[in-house]
Amino acid sequence: MLVDDEQNILKTMTICLEAAEFQVTAFLNPVQALEALRDRSYDIAFYDLKMQPIDGMELLRQTRQLAPEMTVIIMTAHGSIDSAVEAIKLGAHDYLQKPFEFTQLQHFADKVLEHHLLRREVRDLKEELDRRLGVGVLVTRSERMKAVVDLAVQVAPSGITALIEGESGTGKELLAHLIHQNSPRAERPFVTVNCGALAETLLESEIFGHVKGAFTGAVRDRQGRFEAADGGTVFLDEVGEISVQTQVKLLRFLQSKEFERVGESITRKVDVRVVAATNRNLEEAVRNGSFREDLFYRVNAVRIKLPPLRERLEDIPLLAHHFLRKLQSQSELLPETLKALSAYTWKGNVRELENVIERAVILARGGEIQLHHLPEEFQNLIERRSMMSLEEVEQQHIVRVLRIAKDLDEAASVLGIDPATLWRKRKKYSL
Repeated sequence: MLVDDEQNILKTMTICLEAAEFQVTAFLNPVQALEALRDRSYDIAFYDLKMQPIDGMELLRQTRQLAPEMTVIIMTAHGSIDSAVEAIKLGAHDYLQKPFEFTQLQHFADKVLEHHLLRREVRDLKEELDRRLGVGVLVTRSERMKAVVDLAVQVAPSGITALIEGESGTGKELLAHLIHQNSPRAERPFVTVNCGALAETLLESEIFGHVKGAFTGAVRDRQGRFEAADGGTVFLDEVGEISVQTQVKLLRFLQSKEFERVGESITRKVDVRVVAATNRNLEEAVRNGSFREDLFYRVNAVRIKLPPLRERLEDIPLLAHHFLRKLQSQSELLPETLKALSAYTWKGNVRELENVIERAVILARGGEIQLHHLPEEFQNLIERRSMMSLEEVEQQHIVRVLRIAKDLDEAASVLGIDPATLWRKRKKYSL
């Protein structure tokens, strides 16, 4: 949408933007433009600041009510910068100073459109997140991840042992929770055992329990995790770290649901569904003798592989907004910040993303999360990706100066070159 009470400017801008493949609707009368907003939506609007019967500021105010999602640019003559700044405070995205060159307008409109589309993507992601948070604990829009979730939901009612494979931080415990919640055991306990965090001497006692005097420090009888989860689900995280001795006892339990507490000869029996997880290659562990083959086939009744975050980049914006809501933060992710998050490799997967968002929220203090609120490696990443040739840097700088200078002589003076050199460079870069 173009709104200006000067016919020649409207005509010139229309020709320029249509040449850049924009669909343009132009209005001489700002009141007619407001009426049009009631019937049709536009992505971008260029409003002149000085118009009759209402000026660009009033048009902007009413637009915020009628079409809050439209991106508005205010066009100003030289000397009206203060008004342009005020317009930005009222909700305009940017301002464009008159007069401007043909190619300058096209370049400017392309950048505005890119910003508008990024904002729309963020808005759509928030709406999608609202829908998905009511469905389950795993937030995703990735087709690969959806297939994983579908498989987990399908096997959940059966009670069969499941093995979840995936790198650290990919959400293995969340998927185990999902299996439990979609099973007949959902109302019974879900108990987690982190096999990699416990010493070998303590793990067996943690899983099966012990009796008083079984070992130094066993001052009273203690129930193990399997007994605590009776009727529910036990999640054995990092099952590949279990010692061979404990593997023998775990295999027996999976076969018969029977076990003895450490230091006791009484056989106990419980009804527990086991979901195991690993970030190791268990088949390789079987080959090198560190993991029993028969146990591998027992825990591997259903195998579910979680893809790393770098293989489902479409989930990053959705997850980032999910973590903002989880933190109950009022902070907003700028489109440029979201772009940087999507460009990162995420070796720590979803857990690393959550940590980065939590850090950014603290630094932003409830305000917009900008690029400098992210860790240093993100700054370096963007700098590497934004490396340009000397000619590209020169061209962009000339465009920037031409935007703010009142005429070509002033632009040449700011650039430190004579007008003839500026003329040659404008011709070289088609400015």
